[in-house]
Amino acid sequence: MLDVKQALKQAKINEKATILIEALPYIRKYRHKIVVIKYGGKAIEKDKSLQKSVLTDVALLKAVGIKPILVHGGGPVATKMMEEANLVPKFINGLRVTDEKTMQIVGEAFAKINHEIVSLLAECGEKTIGIIGDEIKLLQVTPISKELGYVGKVTKVNTGILNALINDNYIPVIAPIGVGPKNKRYNINADSVATAIAQELKAEKLTLLTDVDGVYYNNAFVRHLSINDARRLIKQGVITGGMIPKVQACISAVQKGVRKAHLISGIVEHALLLEIFTSRGIGTEIVKKDSSTCPLV
Repeated sequence: MLDVKQALKQAKINEKATILIEALPYIRKYRHKIVVIKYGGKAIEKDKSLQKSVLTDVALLKAVGIKPILVHGGGPVATKMMEEANLVPKFINGLRVTDEKTMQIVGEAFAKINHEIVSLLAECGEKTIGIIGDEIKLLQVTPISKELGYVGKVTKVNTGILNALINDNYIPVIAPIGVGPKNKRYNINADSVATAIAQELKAEKLTLLTDVDGVYYNNAFVRHLSINDARRLIKQGVITGGMIPKVQACISAVQKGVRKAHLISGIVEHALLLEIFTSRGIGTEIVKKDSSTCPLV
């Protein structure tokens, strides 16, 4: 007869086996498919101890045959560096007003974060390459407005480069900087970059890792949301502030060929694996059509 310790050990082993069995159909579903992940600057900085966990999850996706592309933010780091340089950050509708000095600091901040992420992924044993978006003209942009300065909107993604890298088993890690008129560098919203890449590559999934759980409605967490309901919640003022551009990014991606888009918390350990490899998932999933799974229909 097994003693208590042996019984508990066996129960844990059985639990692990059950988890692997539950993951199997999702591994099959997403194998050889492109998944674009945006790792938000707030999530990166809110709990640095979880950074290794997030990137280990990304490496695991690659190891089971999924093709991840990682786009990272870095706003909090850029803000801190600006303050250290005695520059006052200014924002218009959530976008950083970017003059030449600010653009230089933003570039340094993103390069630092990009290097850290690439190094951690390399420690996980996966082939990884860091790309600042203006390098090799990966991201081409047009200026948004004179008031914002060097802030751009993506007009073209060099998909040939990305396809070549992922087909050669690399995990591209992309910083949201693009090249604009006269080969000037432009700051870009990382959600917009991830969305543009997911759309152009017709990715199976876009996942935005943020510092919040997802969408709430009447104090209840919303796991599934149709495009129509998402727009309705924005109009009603239920979705507000920084969540608006994130939800809009998900809507845009799904409208333009991405199968599903998710908002999940990047400060929950292994949230990425829970979202992709379990039936219940985690976070808020945004899909194209209304269905019985959408609670607001």
